Amino acid sequence: MSLADHPAPASAVRIPEAIAAARAGRDLDVADAEALLGAVGDDLEALLAAASALRDEGLTAAGRPGVITYSRKVFIPLTTLCRDRCHYCIFVDTPSQLRLLRKPVYMTPEQVLTVARQGAALGCKEALLTLGDRPEDRWPEARAWLDEHGYTSTLDYVAAMARLITAETGLLAHANPGVMSADELRMLRPTAPSMGMMLETTSRRLFEEPGQVHYGSPDKDPDVRLAVIEDAGRERVPFTTGILVGIGETVHDRAESLIALRDAHRRHGHVQEVIVQNFRAKPRTAMRAAPDASLLEYVAAVATARLVLGPRMRVQVPPNLSDETEFELLVRAGADDWGGVSPLTADHVNPERPWPHLDDLARRTAELGFTLRERLTAHPEFVRDPDGWIDPDLRPAVARLADPDSGLAGDAAPALRRGGAPAASRRSGGDLARLAEAAASAPGDLDDGDWVRLLTATGSGLDTLTATADDVRRYTVGETVSIVVNRNLTSTGFRAVATGEPGTFTLDDVAAITTDAWDLGATEICVQGRVAASEDPRAYLDIARTVHETAPRLHLHAYRPQDVWDLADRGGLGLDGALAALRDAGVRSVPGTGVKVLSERARRAAFDGDLEIDRWETGIRAAHAHGFRSTSVLFYGHVETASERVAHLRRLRELQADAAAAGSGGGFTEFVPIPLPAPLGGVPLVAGRAPIDEHRAMVAVSRLLLTGSIPHVQVPWTRLGTAATAVLLRSGGDDLGGTLLDGRVRPDAGVEQGLELPIPEAARLAASLLRPFRQRTTDYREPDAERKAAR
Repeated sequence: MSLADHPAPASAVRIPEAIAAARAGRDLDVADAEALLGAVGDDLEALLAAASALRDEGLTAAGRPGVITYSRKVFIPLTTLCRDRCHYCIFVDTPSQLRLLRKPVYMTPEQVLTVARQGAALGCKEALLTLGDRPEDRWPEARAWLDEHGYTSTLDYVAAMARLITAETGLLAHANPGVMSADELRMLRPTAPSMGMMLETTSRRLFEEPGQVHYGSPDKDPDVRLAVIEDAGRERVPFTTGILVGIGETVHDRAESLIALRDAHRRHGHVQEVIVQNFRAKPRTAMRAAPDASLLEYVAAVATARLVLGPRMRVQVPPNLSDETEFELLVRAGADDWGGVSPLTADHVNPERPWPHLDDLARRTAELGFTLRERLTAHPEFVRDPDGWIDPDLRPAVARLADPDSGLAGDAAPALRRGGAPAASRRSGGDLARLAEAAASAPGDLDDGDWVRLLTATGSGLDTLTATADDVRRYTVGETVSIVVNRNLTSTGFRAVATGEPGTFTLDDVAAITTDAWDLGATEICVQGRVAASEDPRAYLDIARTVHETAPRLHLHAYRPQDVWDLADRGGLGLDGALAALRDAGVRSVPGTGVKVLSERARRAAFDGDLEIDRWETGIRAAHAHGFRSTSVLFYGHVETASERVAHLRRLRELQADAAAAGSGGGFTEFVPIPLPAPLGGVPLVAGRAPIDEHRAMVAVSRLLLTGSIPHVQVPWTRLGTAATAVLLRSGGDDLGGTLLDGRVRPDAGVEQGLELPIPEAARLAASLLRPFRQRTTDYREPDAERKAAR
């Protein structure tokens, strides 16, 4: 990306001298840093070059040239109560909001271990404990909970949960509980090999002036936060801190903050990384209308941090707060760490910004000329000096997970302790609540009979089941309700020559439909359906090419396994050839529909027109092997048994595990439990159980059995209506699928014509549940600003 077209201000004359001083190893002062932070054009190019060179020198000196690191983590939001009132924060709740959300004051130990165990099973090594500052000082509800459970303070509970996590799962805790005293740091040190707290800014104006972002937040006093950082150094705690760019601070404040962090580290040697984080405005906050930090201002801050802090400091940029296209600038600015990235849990502080897929992050890092390596929560320099930095109680756990030579993460898996009270109680005939708890914590430990019992729960047992599943949803994928703006096109209606039949269309219509969908703000067009036998099977490719050439940025989600098989067989391409041709034609992901339930008995009994099960599996495996992500479904409420539903879900887990092991980037993005209506469906598993309870049990069991495997559970609002959909979003569901725009051109060409859920309606549905809402892309990323504006 060229920056030379941005003219430099006259004040930039100091910039070359500051760059030269940093390259020579001399300390920069506040005026130097302030000048660098304002760099634009050629000066910014020079700043980036110097920052890159310093970063590379530091990595070489550390013995890992060309390596950018990250930590594979789970995010555990221990409590969302806080005594502060920051104007940009969406993480915090009030007690009344918790009651409306049916959310606990604090996560219970069982809920904490559920997330930690799931993370350990996915290879995570860090448990990030994040929470609000000292909620018991503001909220009587927090004080009462702590008293009832025998904890003197929130930080006392943090220490207990950190110990529990490491003892039961082998994960290493990173404690991020806000402001701590020296005594509290000393108390926490044996429980967490690293801790953290963002400085954010040294600006007293933002803290003292009414209306500013930190006004009324006692823990955001810059002097208090700087004292914590100093105390952490004295207590020999490997510490993560950083600045927040774009919250109203001045460039001078930003420069002063970086110098303060450098000087604190100079005194104690304990700052293991400095995060340079860009502000992102969030809905339902006082700063919701504030502009995000500008890209070039942010990049200049990253590069300036590198020059101020020197080659040996790790400079982190959170990858989910920037678009992938911006990574190049951030790496050129001297960043060498992506921070914690989770394959399981959402970023609960920034729920609207999903983590990148780890394979995508590795690919993009490699494209930028670097190798992605996993580290532990404590950085290698501290891991390799355990006597100086790691508490004796934690040294065995750290050594187990570390590579002894590099200090980065090694190959050993966390020491996950199996069994425990929930399973023992279940095996001795414990109640359904304990069975649900066991399902949440270790779904692989339950047998088919256990899952059947959960699927057939009624009354208070069903209420417990759905509440447990919803907690798992809350603490993994988060509170956000998502939807993609899309349109359907049913390829069965394609005709090479116009016939005028209802529902039919030509390639000219495909182009017009695609243009209309793009103009309406869609990010996806979904095409599926077997092309008529009278049509050339190359029509699958012709449709795909037309969509892609008409709107190259529109995501083409196209063709079920039976459609692909039709192209493979009638087109003479073979399965691999068909999939390769579809990718070349513009297909980017595939629907995983085509079978009702993965049971040949059920297929032969009621759906003999469906694709044979082994053909479906072969087709979906091949699609995943070609790097396609796909949906997955189960149609329920017909001839299938509860055991067949369980077997279907287990098979999806197996297919997902195989896709992950193959490393192609393919796999299931979501699962959709779809009720089949009468006359073929509507058959309850439990005689007399209300339809909504049938759906609640199915969604809840889907969440529990698939957690840690398929992240998203979609609620099919087209089959259920919005009232039932709201109930199921409280039973473990998190996604609404697509808006299904009919469009203004040939609306009859879509299979679900007449059913639309526009963005405003979807947002109102989420708001009725007090849940955040976001528009997503097909693969659950963030749409670009243009697509959001176009809706």
